[in-house]
Amino acid sequence: MPTRSDRALPRRNVLALAAGAAAAGALARPALAQGFPARQIRLMVPWPPGGSADAQLRSMADLATRSLGHPVVIENRSGARGLLAAQALLQAAPDGYTLAQHHLSVIRHPYMTKAKSWDPVEDFTPVIGLTGWLFGVVVRTDSPIKSWADYVAAVKARPGMMTYSTSGIGTTNHLAMEDICNRLGMQMTHVPFRGSTEGVTALLGGQIDSIADSSAWVPQVEAGQFRLLSVWSPERAKRFPDVPTLRELGIDLAVTSPYGIAGPKGMDPGVVRVLHDAFKAALMSPENTAIREKWDMPLNYMDTEAYRDFTVRRAAYEKAMVARLNLSIDG
Repeated sequence: MPTRSDRALPRRNVLALAAGAAAAGALARPALAQGFPARQIRLMVPWPPGGSADAQLRSMADLATRSLGHPVVIENRSGARGLLAAQALLQAAPDGYTLAQHHLSVIRHPYMTKAKSWDPVEDFTPVIGLTGWLFGVVVRTDSPIKSWADYVAAVKARPGMMTYSTSGIGTTNHLAMEDICNRLGMQMTHVPFRGSTEGVTALLGGQIDSIADSSAWVPQVEAGQFRLLSVWSPERAKRFPDVPTLRELGIDLAVTSPYGIAGPKGMDPGVVRVLHDAFKAALMSPENTAIREKWDMPLNYMDTEAYRDFTVRRAAYEKAMVARLNLSIDG
């Protein structure tokens, strides 16, 4: 007959084996992260080269390359209202080697169509929140429009005739401009492009009347080719201290459209941590700070957990806003 001690032995063995397995699993996760990266990382930017986000993320990629020991390569995927990179993430392996800029249009898109797309929270892995944009409205310097008041008067004098460009239908600046027009009783024609730099080219060529977009227009404003009429940040831009904010113009609205970096669904937490730490160091570096200051981009750092929380809250906000404004891209 087995003794009580003999009967207890198998149970102790089972518990010991279970504890060992758990410990081995805990060790395996850091081990995976310690071997990462082993090759080149691709960071997709869903806009054409030359704009503020492209410049900021290129700087981060160069800086992160130094700390990660393998190249972080920028791949521009412009078009489709800045959604092509998000679409590519849905097909990518969750191994940390394919990442993309994650911006508000990606979060907003599923609520603007009945077509199958993605869950803005569950179908991506947030890595880090970074910064936002400086938005504003510009016209050519040779335009008779000298101020925001002139702009509003000119639009109201020709309902539906004056044009403004954005980086795409359903982008944050498109919705904000429609909100501004609605508040002020203005009717304008929207001209969407694949990115803000294309709007700059169109305004230089006289094909449109104005731009309502992120700060790709900064060089032309500084060169005296464009006139900046308003900025959409909470405070005046340091680079343009004489230009009023929307709130100073009587429009209670501030728009910076925070963005970050995300990867495919199901990434290993250890890999995410390695990427977060490398990108945070790049973001806070003097080099990247100089790029953000050049484009007047506000710092909006969020760690991985905070960025996920932001995405959850923002998805609820975007869903409610799209429903309230009855927005759709389905035609």
